[in-house]
Formats: sequence, C-alpha cells, structure tokens
Amino acid sequence: MSEQATDAYMAGYAEILLSACATGRRLTRAELESRRAHGERAADAGLGLRRLIREHLAAAQDVLPQLGPGGARVLLGVVEQVVDTFAEGYERAQHQAVRQEEAARREFIDDLLYGRSDLGRLAERAERFGLRLSHAHAVAVAEGSEPYGDGYRVARGIEESMLARFGNRRILLTTKDGRLICVAPGDEPDVLAFFAKQAYAATDGGRVAVGRSHQGAGGVVHSYEEALNALDLATRMGLEGPVLHAADLLVYPVLTRDREAMADLVESVLGPLRQARGGAEPLIDTLAAYFDSGCVATEAARRLSLSVRALTYRLERIHTLTAADPADTRHRYTLQTAVIGARLMGWPGAGR
Repeated sequence: MSEQATDAYMAGYAEILLSACATGRRLTRAELESRRAHGERAADAGLGLRRLIREHLAAAQDVLPQLGPGGARVLLGVVEQVVDTFAEGYERAQHQAVRQEEAARREFIDDLLYGRSDLGRLAERAERFGLRLSHAHAVAVAEGSEPYGDGYRVARGIEESMLARFGNRRILLTTKDGRLICVAPGDEPDVLAFFAKQAYAATDGGRVAVGRSHQGAGGVVHSYEEALNALDLATRMGLEGPVLHAADLLVYPVLTRDREAMADLVESVLGPLRQARGGAEPLIDTLAAYFDSGCVATEAARRLSLSVRALTYRLERIHTLTAADPADTRHRYTLQTAVIGARLMGWPGAGR
C-alpha cells in the first residue's frame, strides 16, 4: 500500500490531533463523522485496517513533538477516539458489503435453481460464484431432522470440510428451503459423494439425494428438481438408505406417467384388501417388505417384526382376497407394480 493510497484517508487527522490536544477537549461530532466516513471509504477501497491503524499511530508520533507539557497524555485519549471511530466506519462498510454480497448470492441461487433469469446473464453472474454454466453440473440436496440455514454450525462444518478436501473446484454450497445444497461439476462425482457422507454424518441420520449430471444452466435446475423428487419419493415409498441417486429411481415416474391407468390398476388389484381386518395398510406393508426382501419370507418377517408363521398367514390372506398369489411369479409383477403405485399415490389415503 503506497503512502498516496493512505493519505486520502488520513486527511485532516493531524490537524484534529493538534486542535484537540491544545485544549484537552474531546472530538466534536463533525470530527467524529469525518473519521467515520474516512473509515467507510477506506473499506470500500479495499485497504487493510491494520495498516491504516499503524498509519494513524505513526502520524500521532509525528505530532507529539509539537505538543506542550502533558500533551502525550491528552494525545493518547484523542488517538483512541479517532481510531475507534475510524474502525467503526470501516467495519460498518464491511458489514454492508457482506450483506450486499449475501443478497446478490441469494438472488443468484434463487434464479439458478428456479431458472428465472436470462441464461446468458445467469452464466455471467455464475462466474462470480465459481460456476461455469457452459459445463455439466450435478446437484445434491441434503435434509436433516431440523432445517438448515445460512451460517448454521452444521452447514459451516460441512463447508469447511469440503474446502479442506477439494479447495476451489468450482463448487457451490448453499441452503434453500431448509435444505443444504451442493452444486458440483458433473464429471467429479467424488465431490458429491463426499458431500453426502459429510451431510449424513453431521445430521446424525439425515438423507441426501443426488440428481443426474446435465449440461448448461437449465441442467442445474433439472438436476436440482431430480434430487428434490428423489427425496419426495423416498418419503412416499419408505425407501431406505442415506443416499439416493435419481438415476436409480427413474422407474417410478415412468410407472405413474399414466396416473389414471395406475389408479385403475391399484384399485382393481388391491381394492379387495380393504375387506381385511385392520384395513389394507398392514397387508400392503407386508407385500412391500416381501418384495423388498427378494421374496424371502424369513427376511420379510424380520423387517416387519413378525414370526414367519404370521407373515405366511398374511400372504395367504392376500391371496384369498385378491386371487393373486405373491409367491407365484405369474402374479408377482402385477402385485408389486400395484404396491408401488399405491405408495406413490398415497392409496388408499386417510383411514386406510
């Protein structure tokens, strides 16, 4: 930093010191405001506060020989006032800059994840935040038992771990709607894998969904929506596992693309289960566990905390009511598809 660079922010300082020390007075309101304004302008110019404070102290040393008896004692109090006020203005400008940066970042993230901005302009803004939208990106979304927020301890810890591991690899970490989001280059799956591991560990059992890699600014939106849909599917389907990959769940939206046909299948195949004591839900849970366990009765019984005999009774009851045998390969696919459809559609709804 050159002397000329600092002189502009020291203007009038020596005169204030001499005037205040001559009478032992405190600084006037106008003098304090001028020092505060100089501090703000110095921060806006990007000058270092420590160097500026040293310049203030050096200038006070230059003034000291011009003071009369007892001037040193008075000078110390005046310098303290000046430096404190100057630093106040400097910090206020920095805080304002941080708030503006956060606002710009939040606006960019909203536009990026919802595709609400001109793509060309969005790509220009993305460079500022370390993204090249001309490349492919993938998005991971983490949710925990409590919402994430900017600056939260968990979010800060994950960000620090990511930076320590990968440095500046054009990764964007942010929060949105109580979830933690990571946008990473599509050709670096290790980044999102590490993010998922950190998020799961930090939330003591949270869940992470990873969208597929897509090209361009619209690809970020697409990957983000895939991750959100994967989280929603996991809730509705009761899917297990801490990490979900949208690429592994593509069959579910395909099955429900014709919602009317799926509703007809569910009602036709599973509708008779309403006649069972306790309603359809226990039997649907039984079918889901049976199919998820590879149609192994002992494993399905364990998952449901039932005896094998009780599970077998339920499967027989399903066969009786629906005329479809879960153990028969001819009927299994129809039953399993109907169970998936029921989960996706929330069938049969309240009171099932």
